[in-house]
Amino acid sequence: MIGGFLGAGKTTLISQLARRFQAEGKHVCVVTNDQAAGLVDTELLRSQGLEVNEVAGSCFCCNFHGLTGAMEEFESRQRPDVILAEPVGSCTDLIATISLPMMEQMGERFLHSPYAVVLKPSHGLKILSGEGKGGFSQKAEYIFRKQLEESEIILINRIDELTAEQVATLREQLSEQYPGRQIICLSAKTGENLDALWETLAAEASSREATMEVDYDVYADGEAELGWLNATVSVTAAKAISIDQLAQQLVDRLRQAMLRVQAEPAHLKILCSSGSHVAVANLVSSDTPTMLSIASDAEAESLSVIINARVCLDPEALTGMVRDTLDAMASDSGLTIQVDSIESFRPGRPEPTFRVQQ
Repeated sequence: MIGGFLGAGKTTLISQLARRFQAEGKHVCVVTNDQAAGLVDTELLRSQGLEVNEVAGSCFCCNFHGLTGAMEEFESRQRPDVILAEPVGSCTDLIATISLPMMEQMGERFLHSPYAVVLKPSHGLKILSGEGKGGFSQKAEYIFRKQLEESEIILINRIDELTAEQVATLREQLSEQYPGRQIICLSAKTGENLDALWETLAAEASSREATMEVDYDVYADGEAELGWLNATVSVTAAKAISIDQLAQQLVDRLRQAMLRVQAEPAHLKILCSSGSHVAVANLVSSDTPTMLSIASDAEAESLSVIINARVCLDPEALTGMVRDTLDAMASDSGLTIQVDSIESFRPGRPEPTFRVQQ
């Protein structure tokens, strides 16, 4: 299980790890997780040829049987050698609600690797310094910190985007604030230092003499601070257009709309596809640029678009922002844009299926 805050780079890392396992001849399956159906990560990993099941509608901890059912469904077709699981990026307390209950109930079937949490540098540099909240309240920051607290391994990701000084600062802050954790600096995008993580994941998870304390009232309020939006959109052009440019332009337009109302994005991810061609663009904070994480290098006249937005904004306002941005883009560029589905909400209070207390 690879945890971490929204926009930390978990999906890219899981994709890299999956390819490593496949190169060793292992059958790899992935379980993704979201508060609603229509997840970019699921479609992206499937487009890369991976076998993926999605647990939608709640986090793993609140749908333990959904997770185990997704794992058993893989086994009904071909038993996996490795299962990689990606929990919702606003979720914490996963050792007590997932790892330990699964070890108790299904321990004879699975070996658990150490629990790794991916650090998101853009917000981590602000939160760990204590100088700012990264655009979020203290309650949302509480989730960010609890994720780090329950980790066995902390992964400082995106080092290809950081200076050596920033990496050193993060490592020092983490060592001081979360002592005893192994810290690995890597880039999921380039694969830099992935070998160190690979060796660490080969070990078994450590026994937990105590689970961490979690204030579920603060946790629930922190999650509810975010507006959650998933949408699917159809785009038609009079002549072939760049799939990559469409993805980037849509993220850029939404970024500007968020800046105008000072709405901090936890993560905005857009997947544009046409046939086998896929492009993914994303935004991980208000002060970072739009990134084209997956390039298609292709053009098309008809495209499918999936929008996943997790923003510190009222869900109704977020829906209006996305619809207005799509309308403006259609008007400015002469595209025909149709919203096929759109859903927005605030996550409900987490109610774990099981919680082991030690």
